[in-house]
Amino acid sequence: MSEDTLRSVEIERTSVGNYVVRNVRGGSMSVGTGEDGSFTPVELLLAAIGGCTAIDVDHITSRRAEPTRFSVEVTGDKIRDEAGGNRMRNLRVEFTVTFPEGADGDRAREALPRSLQQSHERLCTVSRTVELGTPVSIVEAAGATED
Repeated sequence: MSEDTLRSVEIERTSVGNYVVRNVRGGSMSVGTGEDGSFTPVELLLAAIGGCTAIDVDHITSRRAEPTRFSVEVTGDKIRDEAGGNRMRNLRVEFTVTFPEGADGDRAREALPRSLQQSHERLCTVSRTVELGTPVSIVEAAGATED
C-alpha cells in the first residue's frame, strides 16, 4: 500500500464490549455491542454504505440546487447462513431527496437518478467493496506480548 491509497482507523478497548474508534484526523466515536447508545459494527457498515453514496449524490446534485430535504435510510437483514456464519443480506439504500421549485431544482431533480447510478456503479468505494467481495485478512501483530 502506498501512502496516498492507505486508509486506516485505530480501535481501542475501553471496557468489555466497548471501544473507541479514531481516525488519523483526530475524529473519534464509540463502538460497542449495542447495549447503550454506541453504534454496533453492523450499524457502522450500514452507515458507511449509505454515507458514501450520500456524499457522492449530494456533491453532484447540490451543484445545481440546495436540497430542501436529503435523507437516506439503509436497511438489511442480519442472518445466520447455511454455513452457520453471520452476515447481512437484502441491503437497501433508500434516498428521499427534494429540491426547490424552479430551474435549478429541475436540474437537480434531473441529475438525481444518474448520480445514484454513478455512485453505485463507480464512485462509492464502500458499496463497491462490499459487492465485489474484497478479502479481509485478520492477523496478530508481530511481537505482541503481555505487559
